[in-house]
Amino acid sequence: MPRIGRSDLDVFPLSLGGNVFGWTADKETSFAILDAYHAGGGNFIDTADSYSAWVPGHTGGESETIIGEWLASRKPQDMIVATKVSKHPQFPGLSPKNVRAAAEASLRRLGVDSIDLYYAHYDDPDVPIDEIVAGFADLVTDGLVRYTAVSNVTAERIRSWISLAQAGGGAVPVAVQPHYNLVHRSEVEAQIVPLAEEHDLAIVPYYALAAGFLTGKYRSADITGQSSPRAKGAAKYATAQGLAIVDALERIGAAHGVSIAATAIAWLRMQPAVVAPIASASRVEQVQDLLDGARVELTVEELHELDRLSAGTPGA
Repeated sequence: MPRIGRSDLDVFPLSLGGNVFGWTADKETSFAILDAYHAGGGNFIDTADSYSAWVPGHTGGESETIIGEWLASRKPQDMIVATKVSKHPQFPGLSPKNVRAAAEASLRRLGVDSIDLYYAHYDDPDVPIDEIVAGFADLVTDGLVRYTAVSNVTAERIRSWISLAQAGGGAVPVAVQPHYNLVHRSEVEAQIVPLAEEHDLAIVPYYALAAGFLTGKYRSADITGQSSPRAKGAAKYATAQGLAIVDALERIGAAHGVSIAATAIAWLRMQPAVVAPIASASRVEQVQDLLDGARVELTVEELHELDRLSAGTPGA
């Protein structure tokens, strides 16, 4: 299995997104999804303390709570859990005091002694970068967190974070989580990929399936009658270029006996510095596509075709 940067975390090359747990997947369904993923060889779950605070009646932490209950019930020996801080309503931002309190709350919900991979979910311009770096380093020193990482942080800020961590002898991030997929490429490939390669950062991209567009479900910008909460976000990619990408994914996937979604994940997984794309499933029958995407190997010609069709996609 691939390794997360300079860490000792060996992970399945598809991270199971926990954003749906407690939202579009209730506890029973979430357990079934987690069971199927683990049975298929998966060992890398991605969540955040803020999931799913946007749902009416929720307060944040619902996903972590379900994952923690599943871990306690199943007791898997090899599971690696990543979570994030800065967007929980009770713990906003990246001040050291807040980050520690949020990490302690995540540990309680997850029922673990240490968080394997802890992301700064979003940057916090109101807190000096040296304080942020020191706060995360202290969590590692004190054993609350094994490794640190960053998400939705600019390349410039990541460079500063790394430099300060190295100078202070503290924990250096081992992973970066950007928005990256076949219809959102340009910015990541111009700025984040070179940085990741230079500093041995594992790229763990989210929105691997572009809010569901790269499953082939959304072939039109007209979402009339669509009940999915992601329909609007997916339908915006239904441009002539986006639909040509989906058509190619369908044809290439058929040649390998896998779905459009699995093919899109495989393309992303095979990009430089990418270790494990993140994708979620709201129904257990969707898990097989994710597992297929972690294993199918596209040919050089197929990769080049998808590169050509998706060139210049900025991802609005």
